[in-house]
Amino acid sequence: MHTAAEAAARIATAVSPLDTERVPIADALGRVLGADVVSAVDLPPWDNSSMDGYAVRAADVRGASREHPVVLTVIGTIAAGASASRPVAQGEAYRIMTGAPLPPSADGVIRVEDTDGGADRVHVLDDRDAGRNVRPRGEDLSAGRMALARGTRIAAAQLGVLASAGCAEVPVARRPRVAILTTGDELVDLDRFDEVRRGARIVSSNGYTLSALVREMGGEVLALGLVRDDPGALRAWLEALPPHDLLLTSGGISVGAFDHTRSVLAELGAELDFWRVRIRPGAPLGFGRWRGAPWIGLPGNPVSTMVTFELFVKPALRRMLGMPRVFPLPVPVRAAERVTTGAPLTHFFRVTLSAGDDGVLEARLTGGQGSGLLTSMAKADALLIVPAGRDGASPGDWLTAIMLGQESLLTDRTVF
Repeated sequence: MHTAAEAAARIATAVSPLDTERVPIADALGRVLGADVVSAVDLPPWDNSSMDGYAVRAADVRGASREHPVVLTVIGTIAAGASASRPVAQGEAYRIMTGAPLPPSADGVIRVEDTDGGADRVHVLDDRDAGRNVRPRGEDLSAGRMALARGTRIAAAQLGVLASAGCAEVPVARRPRVAILTTGDELVDLDRFDEVRRGARIVSSNGYTLSALVREMGGEVLALGLVRDDPGALRAWLEALPPHDLLLTSGGISVGAFDHTRSVLAELGAELDFWRVRIRPGAPLGFGRWRGAPWIGLPGNPVSTMVTFELFVKPALRRMLGMPRVFPLPVPVRAAERVTTGAPLTHFFRVTLSAGDDGVLEARLTGGQGSGLLTSMAKADALLIVPAGRDGASPGDWLTAIMLGQESLLTDRTVF
């Protein structure tokens, strides 16, 4: 049995980044860059004003004060998108707007508040802006320099950078094709909910949650549906699999009489790496390769499925997308109540987080922690980590937690 960190690292290092495709910038939101993007221009493309005010020569305004104002001749107005008709000479100034190009010979902008706002002649009442309020050409990016690195997930800010750098078509990692197969005689889809009402079956929530989790990560879902707890039926489904980059199975991975996933895959020639992890929930976890693609066998209990997806599947998908940091970065939190463990395993409790009186994040259980209590995940902000060897935690104890849904809190090594 591997620790959680060992299993996550073993899975992530066994997968490879996918190939790259190009998409219009309008379709790039949420994708991951498949190559470095170099800026085609300087940003900003010229020295420009960071204030509404007057473009001046610093030497002309030094010493200005309300008692001894400096008077300059205003020779024109430069709006954003316009340019100066000629350089600024001694004793002259341009009215200038934020973002407008700085005229030749000017090296500072006096804010409007430090003047009398004159149109033909302006009285400068303070010299604090002498040589200031100028954004130099190329301050943000220079032509030929890298604007964004490969492996960057593209959000709104990154889209703005790509557009400013002239990247109309964006190189992105291909979306991982994830095949999802759920097993269990007791399971049905929502179109058979009448059987659920009668108490004969339960809804296959894992099929819905896993598909959603894969889509949230930027993957394409190949939903294979439900298969009975029958080796022959499972073998037929697996042999009919379409091309895929990752196979996820849910259920049938433990040691029960009707848990056939691992044995059927072995019969089909799959390479099985490991199938148990020292954690709770989610100890029955299978990993291997079949038909050249990785396989991750998740437990059937809904909470176990989602927890193991967070810990092990997400890092694998990030690696496929070429992201440099793939593992969740735990954050320090303080226990707000007693937490008890029942076995010498690393436990991941579902918790809500709130700020204590001192501003520190405090963790409280979402309620019952049974692995079948799906609502405990729906309420959770984070997974509270109680390491193996501890019998729990008391109020005030410091632990760490993995934030749920936070793609920015990542690291390049396993630390849980």
